[in-house]
Amino acid sequence: MTRNRYERKQTVLMFPWLGHGHISPFLELAKKLSNTNLFNIHLCSTPANLKSIKSSTAAIQFIELNLPSLPELPPDLHTTNGLPSHLMPVLKKAFDMATDEFSGILKTLKPDLLIYDIIQPWAPMAASALSIPSVVFITTSVAATMVHFHLSNHPGIALPFSTIYYRSYEYGKVVKSLEDMRKDEDFVMECVNRSSDMVLVKSFKEIEGKYSDYLSVLTDKRIVPVGPLVAEPVEEEDEKQNSVMQWLETKAAGSTVFVSFGSEYFLSDDDLEEIAYGLEISDVNFIWVLRFPKVERKVSLSEALPLGFLERVKDKSLVIEGWAPQGKILGHKNIGGFVSHCGWSSAIEAMKFGVPVIAMPMHLDQPINARLVEEVGIGMEVVRDENGRLSREKMAAVVRHVVVSKLGEVVREKAKKMSSDLSMKGEEEIESAAVELLQLCSRGGGPSETNEAIGIGEV
Repeated sequence: MTRNRYERKQTVLMFPWLGHGHISPFLELAKKLSNTNLFNIHLCSTPANLKSIKSSTAAIQFIELNLPSLPELPPDLHTTNGLPSHLMPVLKKAFDMATDEFSGILKTLKPDLLIYDIIQPWAPMAASALSIPSVVFITTSVAATMVHFHLSNHPGIALPFSTIYYRSYEYGKVVKSLEDMRKDEDFVMECVNRSSDMVLVKSFKEIEGKYSDYLSVLTDKRIVPVGPLVAEPVEEEDEKQNSVMQWLETKAAGSTVFVSFGSEYFLSDDDLEEIAYGLEISDVNFIWVLRFPKVERKVSLSEALPLGFLERVKDKSLVIEGWAPQGKILGHKNIGGFVSHCGWSSAIEAMKFGVPVIAMPMHLDQPINARLVEEVGIGMEVVRDENGRLSREKMAAVVRHVVVSKLGEVVREKAKKMSSDLSMKGEEEIESAAVELLQLCSRGGGPSETNEAIGIGEV
């Protein structure tokens, strides 16, 4: 256990991007650091995001970041959750316009350390102007970050890992996104470059150790893992949650798949249709969470799904709009597979709960995460055709292989073992990271000092 010989706890300000997939791991890291009793933690975000997490813990102080008002972006849309894709550039613009507001928060709070996200290079600049050390926390996989830096630093040169790659239909999108980023600025690279001598990552060495080593070479920074950071399922008296869990209780052990593609991605009509028919053909039980953009015309489930689909699958399915208790569902004994976009938080949750993954990556870092899931043996990908189109038959076959077939036992057993291994790890990454962060607080981003000089010991 780490002991702090300071007379007071160190004040840390945590500043994630406005997406749920970023805020959730920042919040879990905040809780873990707070539990060490070495830090007073403050988390800064917009009121639209904070309203859903303020009740999650009393140990963390929450600070509101008020974005400037833009005509097409009312305050309730100051979050990526449910945000229509055409408004994402507007939200990023408003976020960047909040630089002065954030500088004011830093001047008022005077934290000993800023932990920031990969979207806002102006945040560490504001901290540096006040002599506040800062460190970036990357919430995507190390593998995906490593690929990003490799493609930027060594274009046209193959990655040194054969298991991590983009398929031909994915690669064009990735190259275009890198080119688009270069037209402005590559915020990811700039945020990492402005970090202290280290980078915090949501990972653990057992699955991404070799990728961490290569990322360290690419960035000239030490890569410090903070563990999986999966929130424990919360016991709540919630009517919707209870009805979901009651339905799941009626199914056999390992017989049901959970289907969800994250809070920030909306399926195309073609993908939605193929997924619906794929689930129907697979003939397994399923819980499917469907989301639609907040401000567009309200579409009913029956309108969005193929004609007669809900009636045909009613005995085997529970189709939910908006939200479901993902952690609680994945932790239930009757879940036998997770049809996932492979956002990093979802992939890590599957590992934590020992649920094999039917990987269906959509964009961004998800294809790399899907390759990683296959590499560690806890899932299988539904591969699209050369034009990037999904096949309902292929999806159904992968679902049945992972959940039902004798051949899928290997994947199911590896998923269980991964869960067991994670539960035995404890908090070793957080304890090591806490020591690193205390050192950073003490030296203000300057040269490294010894543990003894800054008052850190081991008990």
